[in-house]
Amino acid sequence: MMRDTIPADELLSKAHAFGQYYGFTPLSTLTAASRGAARKATEYPDALNHLGNDAAAETLTSFLKQCQRISFTPSPRQPLFVWHTNIAPGRPAPKKAIIQLHALGADHALADAVIIRALSALTRDLFHEEPVVRINSMGDKETRARYARELGNFFKKRASTLPEECVNCAKQDTFLAAELLIARECADDLPAPTEHLSDASRKRFEDLLEYLEMTETPYELARNLISRGNVWNDTCFEITAGGRRVAWGSHYGDFTRHFFPTPFSATGAVLQIASTGPVVKRAAPAQMRFSFVHIGDEAKRLSIKLAEDFRKARISLTQNIGVESLTEQLTLAEKRESPYLLIMGRKEAMEGSAILRNRQTQEETVLPLAGLIERLKAVA
Repeated sequence: MMRDTIPADELLSKAHAFGQYYGFTPLSTLTAASRGAARKATEYPDALNHLGNDAAAETLTSFLKQCQRISFTPSPRQPLFVWHTNIAPGRPAPKKAIIQLHALGADHALADAVIIRALSALTRDLFHEEPVVRINSMGDKETRARYARELGNFFKKRASTLPEECVNCAKQDTFLAAELLIARECADDLPAPTEHLSDASRKRFEDLLEYLEMTETPYELARNLISRGNVWNDTCFEITAGGRRVAWGSHYGDFTRHFFPTPFSATGAVLQIASTGPVVKRAAPAQMRFSFVHIGDEAKRLSIKLAEDFRKARISLTQNIGVESLTEQLTLAEKRESPYLLIMGRKEAMEGSAILRNRQTQEETVLPLAGLIERLKAVA
């Protein structure tokens, strides 16, 4: 039977582990690094007070406010992959635990794929159930405007056969009306947003599906999965386990304009579960023996698939899958002071190998991927 409640210590421990292997930094680490810096008071637009009953949007808003307060600005050259939770060491377990994964500044479908893969693996580990990933795309501003008009026409033409509540709601908010129709299981003929995607949105969605397929990440296309237009855009997805939704995620680049002078690409996901337990234990940070750096799509795809193998084998390794720049990956590895680098480029990915470099001696050894786990264990 699927668990309804999970101890907070377990949730925090596993969030740390999955963050480590998939390349997400705890927001608490960034917050600690910013202590002592001057912070200015910020006024937020009224738009943030009208999020409806979208709990994920409220959670996202709180997260972005914290990001704004510590004054970091992600960019395509220096994206930030961050995880965050309301479980705090030294404090009692929250009744409702929240774990978030965010990719900030990474304008590439790879970011969405990494979040989906990491969250899917975390869900499987927490609930002991095979997760189901359901995915759709609402498109960009241009797409949403076209889709809103299509929905409006749909409700007008079908007014006599659709539930009255939904038809009346459509006069004010077509997206909310569509959600009500889906909830009532009357949405078989509802127009699909993917039929109205702009060229840019279609390309991004196709790139994401290719990443999921190439990394053997199971998913279902969900034509009736939609998101609210004032917060979310492009890709949206949910993860279910045991027949119920446990996590929701979406792209939200347009929404970042409320918090930063220059908007940037962003994708996030929120997992919620009831938690229990006494005061949460504080764990000492561990030094990573290996930093895995990779260059090119082929290597990135393999690194996504290898992440779970490394975690299950408890190899002391971390990586930054979503960071495409080799220079930035090496900079991050330098800061971690890992004794070894595991390096994979396109050539190594095609040959099924990786290079192990001793950072002290600069000695390099080519290791085949078959048996890689055992070789790294021997080094560790």
